[in-house]
Formats: sequence, structure tokens, C-alpha cells
Amino acid sequence: MIELAQVHRVFQVGDQEVHALDGVDLTIAAGEYVSLMGPSGSGKSTLLNIIGLLDRPTAGTYRLNGRDTTTLSDDEQARARSENIGFVFQFFHLVPRLTAAENVELPLVLAGRAPVDRRPMVETAIDQMGLNERAHHRPDQLSGGERQRVAIARATVMRPGVLLADEPTGNLDTTTGKEVVQIIEALHTAGMAVIVVTHDPQIGGRAERSLTMMDGRLVEDVRRRA
Repeated sequence: MIELAQVHRVFQVGDQEVHALDGVDLTIAAGEYVSLMGPSGSGKSTLLNIIGLLDRPTAGTYRLNGRDTTTLSDDEQARARSENIGFVFQFFHLVPRLTAAENVELPLVLAGRAPVDRRPMVETAIDQMGLNERAHHRPDQLSGGERQRVAIARATVMRPGVLLADEPTGNLDTTTGKEVVQIIEALHTAGMAVIVVTHDPQIGGRAERSLTMMDGRLVEDVRRRA
């Protein structure tokens, strides 16, 4: 599903080159549950952005479902991202003026889905997150856990094959964080590939496979029994 070969990402900072990714080779199969760990500045978020088609590698190739994404135009990448990848972030990134249901519907609107098709998909996503009674509330009327559940519903309403979660519990209390992890793991159990960036070793240790980065390189790849 995900194949990276000798992927480099170089940023120009003043007169210096910063090698955020330094020759990353990585294959992630459909349905895998992977955690990505490492200190700040190790390249975790850069790698996640490459996998999520939010950024392009400076060198190397990235194949998604067998397709070389580095040859795609910006519009083609956007389409591939919309159809294949969902995102969950630490700070939710919900649109403040939209209700929970409207936030969930947004990816479908951007993808050009007809209203008659959007309604049942939104209702299903909202129901799966246990948000039926909060569907018409705006983000500022929701708790942190509810906002993250809305974000997960939005990320998965298009039924992507991959869910990318960047510190999904970082802005939540311990109890709510555990609930969010359980929701994400349920999506994995249902067949979705999940890649979680985290600083929390307890969360990272729950994954079937743990990757550790250092200085832009993958330095450890540990697989556990499911």
C-alpha cells in the first residue's frame, strides 16, 4: 500500500540545508497499525506529511497503492489524498462556524459528492462516533474529546484506506485520550491502516509495529504479535 524508497526531504533555512528526511525506506501494508516515535526534530511530522501527500520529497519515490505519487500533478495528488487518506491532528482543526455534522460533511463537499449521497455518509460517521446528540453543535460547544471524535468522523467519512494521526491525544486529558485511542484502534480492527505519531511510549507500544526516527532516518522497526 505505502512504499517509500530512498526518500529525502531537504529544507533551505537561510544559507543552510536541513535534511529533515535522509534516505527513508519504508513499506506499510494495507491494514497495518503502526506507531511513529522519536524526539522532536527527528522527522516524524515531515514523514507523515510526505505519506499524507501534503508535501513532496526532494528525492526518492513514494508509491501509494502501486502508483508513483511523485509524478502526479498537484490536482492529482489532492484527488489521491481525498480518496485514500484521512487525517487527525492534535488541535482538531475544525471550522468554528460549522456544526459538527457540517464539519464531517466538508470532505464530501470538497470531493463533489451530491447532497443525496452525503447525508447518509455523514449520519453513519456521526453515529459511529456516538455524536448523534451533538451533531448540530459548533466546536466551541463541544468538549475536547467530542471535538476529536468529530475530527475522526471527518477524517473517515470518505472511508479511506489509511488514517494518519499526528499526536491525536496530545491535547486531551488521560481518560479522554484513552477513549480516542480505543476509537482509532476500532477503525484499525475494521480494516483501516493506521499510522500514529506520538511521544507517548504507552500509546506507541499498543501498535502492532513501532518505528523510531532519529535525525531524519528510521533507526528502529519493531513488530509485535497482533
